[in-house]
Amino acid sequence: MRPDSLNPLFRPLSALKGVGKAVAPLVEKLVGGDKVVDLLWHLPSGRVDRRFSPPIDDAPDGVLVTLTVTVETHQEPAPRSPAPYRVICRDDTGFVTLVFFRARSKYIQDMLPVGEIRVVSGKMERYGGTPQIVHPTHMVPLAEEETVRRVEPIYPMTQGVAGKVLLRLIGQALAAVPEVPEWQDASLLEREGWPAFNAALTAVHAPLEAEDLAPENPNRRRLAYDELLSSQLALLLVRRAARSVKGRPIKGTGVLRGKVLSALPFALTGAQKRSVAEIDGDMAGDARMLRLLQGDVGSGKTVVALLAALNAVEAGAQAAIMAPTEILARQHLETLTPLCAAAGVRLGLLTGRDKGKARTAILAALVAGDIDILVGTHALFQEDVTFHDLAVAVVDEQHRFGVHQRLALSAKGRAVDVLVMTATPIPRTLTLTHYGDMDVSRLDEKPPGREPADTRALPIERLEEVIAGIQRAISTGSKVYWVCPLVEESETGDMAAAEERHLLLTEMLGPRVGLVHGRMKGAEKDAVMAAFSGDGLDVLVATTVIEVGVNVPSARVMVIEHAERFGLAQLHQLRGRIGRGGGKSTCLLLYASPLGETARARLETMRRTDDGFEIAEEDLRLRGAGEVLGTRQSGMPNFRLCPDPLAVQDLIEIARKDAEVIVARDPELSSPRGEALKLLLYLFERDAAVRTLRSG
Repeated sequence: MRPDSLNPLFRPLSALKGVGKAVAPLVEKLVGGDKVVDLLWHLPSGRVDRRFSPPIDDAPDGVLVTLTVTVETHQEPAPRSPAPYRVICRDDTGFVTLVFFRARSKYIQDMLPVGEIRVVSGKMERYGGTPQIVHPTHMVPLAEEETVRRVEPIYPMTQGVAGKVLLRLIGQALAAVPEVPEWQDASLLEREGWPAFNAALTAVHAPLEAEDLAPENPNRRRLAYDELLSSQLALLLVRRAARSVKGRPIKGTGVLRGKVLSALPFALTGAQKRSVAEIDGDMAGDARMLRLLQGDVGSGKTVVALLAALNAVEAGAQAAIMAPTEILARQHLETLTPLCAAAGVRLGLLTGRDKGKARTAILAALVAGDIDILVGTHALFQEDVTFHDLAVAVVDEQHRFGVHQRLALSAKGRAVDVLVMTATPIPRTLTLTHYGDMDVSRLDEKPPGREPADTRALPIERLEEVIAGIQRAISTGSKVYWVCPLVEESETGDMAAAEERHLLLTEMLGPRVGLVHGRMKGAEKDAVMAAFSGDGLDVLVATTVIEVGVNVPSARVMVIEHAERFGLAQLHQLRGRIGRGGGKSTCLLLYASPLGETARARLETMRRTDDGFEIAEEDLRLRGAGEVLGTRQSGMPNFRLCPDPLAVQDLIEIARKDAEVIVARDPELSSPRGEALKLLLYLFERDAAVRTLRSG
């Protein structure tokens, strides 16, 4: 149970004063959550210094000033006049005019009664030699001057939420924070010069100087470290709990593997052999396997997954391979069918499209043990899917699935080993922060004979030239992908762009141009892909649905339109679709001028290298972690206080080591520091980790 002292922070935002039904959803969207605690993690991005208080005559032009003045007279405009409302004020040195356009008279008269002293703050301007402030930001009685004459934090904002309202809400959230015991190591605090948690939290919301906003500020680093430690500790506790669940040793005979390896047209790379050995070691052990297999585009992950599955089949059990899309599931089936046929292994396919008698037959064969390896989509973990004896589950493109979906699949058998694969090479920093509960294998070699694509960047104005080049490529037997631009996250916009380009290419190249996009039905997509893989189509116009796993060996040309709109990792994934059948391949990146600095750097990186791990590091540098991994995808912790892991790379390493020491010395978190750390886990909503302590 969450400690009572934290309950005020976990009330809904609507429990705060000043949050009505209309404002609540806007604030939720702004701060990224619906609880009071979410306000605490919404940090200032700037500051306004209102401490400068000169006499009126000495106030410089164009500068923010806070003046103490006496209200002299009101000059109200005539009804329906476009003239502004003016209020003349003075101090001992001169006069200043406060100017209001389209103002409500009563409001101004109530705020600035004649003869009263007021503290006003705004930008000083001289209009025709007369000092004036247009729409002062603050106008308060002298007794409240301390609320104005200060440094004001500026927060990232959204339409519909006033700055003053947000300031008040964050003030209420800060007031609800209890005094907490120290959960950090005393020697670390001393070495880094960090304050206590409560002091750091108060200070980050009240930046006095510009340097207080920098990531290296001690208060910000302290809070970033708190969040990182909570995440690392949670990952290790969950991992420990998973490991304490007894596995079952799985050790195959090698007979089926031998037949598959003989049927392969190439020898395994060193990286593939190393990864298979690591997987075999896990599966033979007493603890359950939870391993991440990272492989660059075309590095041979599917073969490694098949060898892991065969290990289970040789031991008399079953395996499942789950893909995020139907296209990819069918692609896996196509790749695996000849290899499994050579070894006499029975393959099955289950997707959301399988209905009625066909589906019933697959499920019956599965529960009877007549299917050795089942390939499929999310459909694999529906309730009525029952295996005879599932021993290993392979989850492809992990970032598309959440942790819960992974667990749902592994619950389909007894002590199921889990192998997670991703074709998105992930920088080491992010592997640690997001996959710290897994062991990691890396496929960092390409199969022999695969040449890097010749990559060029061209302005979109050369479109006709590009189409003429495509015509020449088709005449030599090459197939061509034409990828259409991302249109502001809009599926309908993407589809329209693809349809328009399909129309033009059909006019210029003839009828052998296909179209595939996300809104098409599965059967339609399959028919187009089959025609492109076979001899029915020469050119495939597509949105990014072709990004992952599509394999057409004769595709040697890729055109990516408006390449400047794509992330580096996505460009790299797309380029990986060509040149799979050997020989030379070409990738053309069409861009619209002028190119921004980041877009230029991305295209330059694509031209320079095809090393996915190098590209991933560069992508992280250019875009930040949230974008690279799509942190909003299910299953990813979304870091609030350290959105850029590169800025706190040293802290990630320290947090990992600290978490390892904590779990080794105090696995139940029962010491005084352990009890404080439980509070930290609850505060950052890593509750699942605390539950593993209770469940043993």
